[in-house]
Amino acid sequence: MQTKAKEKINIVTLGCAKNLVDSEVLMTQLKGNKKDVFHQREDINPDIVIINTCGFIDKAKQESIDTILKHAKEKEDGIIKKLYVTGCLSERYKDDLKTDIPEVDGFYGTRDLPELLKNFEAKYRNELLGDRIITTDSHYAYLKISEGCDRPCSFCAIPLMRGRHISKPIDQIILEAKNLVRNGVREIMLIAQDSTYYGIDIYKKRAMSELLKKLSDIEGLDWIRIHYAYPAGFPMDIIEVMRERDNICNYLDIPLQHGSTKMLKVMKRGITREKTDELIKNIRDINPEIALRTTLIAGHPGETERDFQKMYDFVERSQFDRLGIFTYSHEEGTSAHKLEDDVPEQVKRSRSNKIMALQQKISTEKNKNKIGKTVKVLIDRVDANNYYGRTEQDSPEVDNEVIIPSKEMHLRVGDFYEVKIIDSKEYDLIGKVD
Repeated sequence: MQTKAKEKINIVTLGCAKNLVDSEVLMTQLKGNKKDVFHQREDINPDIVIINTCGFIDKAKQESIDTILKHAKEKEDGIIKKLYVTGCLSERYKDDLKTDIPEVDGFYGTRDLPELLKNFEAKYRNELLGDRIITTDSHYAYLKISEGCDRPCSFCAIPLMRGRHISKPIDQIILEAKNLVRNGVREIMLIAQDSTYYGIDIYKKRAMSELLKKLSDIEGLDWIRIHYAYPAGFPMDIIEVMRERDNICNYLDIPLQHGSTKMLKVMKRGITREKTDELIKNIRDINPEIALRTTLIAGHPGETERDFQKMYDFVERSQFDRLGIFTYSHEEGTSAHKLEDDVPEQVKRSRSNKIMALQQKISTEKNKNKIGKTVKVLIDRVDANNYYGRTEQDSPEVDNEVIIPSKEMHLRVGDFYEVKIIDSKEYDLIGKVD
């Protein structure tokens, strides 16, 4: 008797690292239910596609819609049998999407995993909470410590899509981290919508420093990295722990969004430019080795040339190690959507470009100052000519790299090396292993 072949399921992930973790959890649950599941494979001719969507800003929403339409056409043409959509866009626009794209077999929100699994006769298995299949390079992984957000930021639709802040218990995070390390992970990036709010809901206090200490005690975990730290009410004990523990990277991703007090008030950020300056100074006083990464927004409603100049001056004065900037996206359901989107798109792009030109100069100068120094580098990948790695001051995919010519040497991806910096570019360093 011939056994029926398993249906192949391909998961497509769009958007941020938090979505990637959700896809990895989905894969783990499907595999735990003995399903044949893959992540973003183009060579398997899947029977079923699950799209994990992003709905953060206009460009991300359009990419998600285009991806859904592409696979809906494949279903219509008989190339795939079934199509499911999950994630932020589906959470936010489920009813509209059902009407506009009827080819999709089901739309699911960000917290509907058990319901999605029912389509595959699969049960949500609590015993798999500590396990996770990772889709990144095997030596690093993202670890989500909480879900949702309680902040009222004017421009942000994340609370509409992800709900209220819910912290994951420390013991559950430690279990997951230990499992990742057992499977070869050497670096963990802690992610959340608001990582510095961690613990308030379940422990009635900010518990990030306690979590960091327990993670730091895990044998074999070489690097721990903090992303998405909200500045208002920032718990300074995090920086103390970072300074004390060798395996907590001297790195902080702290989205500040603007450098004008007026605009920070309009954005409902709960902090002034002056308090932000003080926060940056205090962080650097405690830990002079720290690398600060931030993100900003250009063209929020009400932003004048004077406000932009204040942001420009703020960046020039603060000398951030890493920086990214978005142009404002007018999102329905947010409080800023009630305001007039009064900064023309061309002006938004121009202001964004000016900030990035300034940051390029800052980065170039900082990189030049590293020539001649020896740094610890984690090797991420290799091609025919070079190895590419990162220092503790760089997170994968968004930050700088260290480029090491591959001639006459053999390095292992996923291992650490002491690398002497011999040259620099605007954003990358050139090094050699002595």
